[in-house]
Amino acid sequence: MTWQAAAWLLLGGSTLLMFLGLPVAFAFLAINLVGAAIFLGGDAGMMQLARNSVQSVTSFALTPIPLFILMGEVLFHTGLAVKVIDGVERLIRDVPGRLAVIAVVAGTVFSAISGSTIATTAMLGSLMLPVMLSRGYHPTLATGPIMAIGAVDMLIPPSALTVLLGSLSGISISKLLVGGIVPGLILSAIFIAYIIMRVRMNPELAPKTSFDEHHGWQRFQPFLQYVLPLASIFVIVVGAMIAGWATPTECAALGAFATMVLALLYGVLSVKNLIQALRGTAGISGMILFIIVGATTFSQILSFSGASNGLAQLITSYGLPPMAVIAGMMLFLIFLGVFVEQVSMMMITLPIFMPIVQQMGVDLVWFGVLFLICMQLGLLMPPHGLLLMTMKGVAPPQVTMLHIFRAVTPFLLISIVVLVLVFFVPAVATWLPGLIG
Repeated sequence: MTWQAAAWLLLGGSTLLMFLGLPVAFAFLAINLVGAAIFLGGDAGMMQLARNSVQSVTSFALTPIPLFILMGEVLFHTGLAVKVIDGVERLIRDVPGRLAVIAVVAGTVFSAISGSTIATTAMLGSLMLPVMLSRGYHPTLATGPIMAIGAVDMLIPPSALTVLLGSLSGISISKLLVGGIVPGLILSAIFIAYIIMRVRMNPELAPKTSFDEHHGWQRFQPFLQYVLPLASIFVIVVGAMIAGWATPTECAALGAFATMVLALLYGVLSVKNLIQALRGTAGISGMILFIIVGATTFSQILSFSGASNGLAQLITSYGLPPMAVIAGMMLFLIFLGVFVEQVSMMMITLPIFMPIVQQMGVDLVWFGVLFLICMQLGLLMPPHGLLLMTMKGVAPPQVTMLHIFRAVTPFLLISIVVLVLVFFVPAVATWLPGLIG
């Protein structure tokens, strides 16, 4: 079989199955069985597929995924996340769109201590959206910032999807985790500036309402008591990676341990919520690891069939400049984000993209951060963006999908601007990882 036919069979078949609604893991499992039978040779191919599947999920590099997820699950089930919102709210005084700004700041803090974009969006949406709507905020201004900052969770460590991207692409996980910090903080800052500017131009979007103003120690107490200690976990985890004192796995273990110790010291870690956190972690981690089984074996079969090398040679034979090729990849990822979710994007594209990127000698960390921003865009992309569905699920009935689509549009444009910034100024993504010892 020619490599062209193999590419149509494997790539086209997996894409078709996903578009027909088959879960991602099962779609790739079905294609892997067909591919193993054809390209690896009958029963022997099936045995090799089983061995590869076991090896793909026993990699030590994947250990940070459940540990990062556990950090976020403990925060949500113990109620410490609510304490963070309270601490941020007391610090931010009378600014235009105050509650929307609080949502962005609180979401940024959660991004530094939680590894789940969906959990961050669902929690902020269920806690802050009803308050904003009751105070007269327009649904577009109430929902947009929450969804936008939920997507930023992917860029700021700890992030399970970043670890997954690093493990599937062969990019340094520690450098990839650190590389998303600066773009993530830039996005948060621009979101805040946009909210303030928008409300100043149209005050009816966020009516000015009275709030309980705290003074002296009462104003700073929740911040010093809850926000600062929890944010220090992020500093320790990232600092240890940058200094080269610990691997990503060791940093993830340190972060999970520190989160549980703080919850225990605050007196909110009970057996019941610990079991809830562990169940949530097991469920999400199991789903991700099952997907990794399909992704890794799919990549191996695609390479063995000759399709990966054939596509890479075809693209490089046109003699296009590396920047033009990377730009084309980013446009394709943005287009793909309209139809499929983030893990599917990785599984479909990485087996093709990585050989090309490696042949061109492109900085892998820079490419990885660009890939992350494109996946972040996919979370917000109408009509099937995962965070749009999450927001609709927690929003009151008066918030329609049209409100949500309108709300997310300006934040999508801001994210595209930051993607262009990182594309033309790679140092935004590579400067901090370059400090890693």
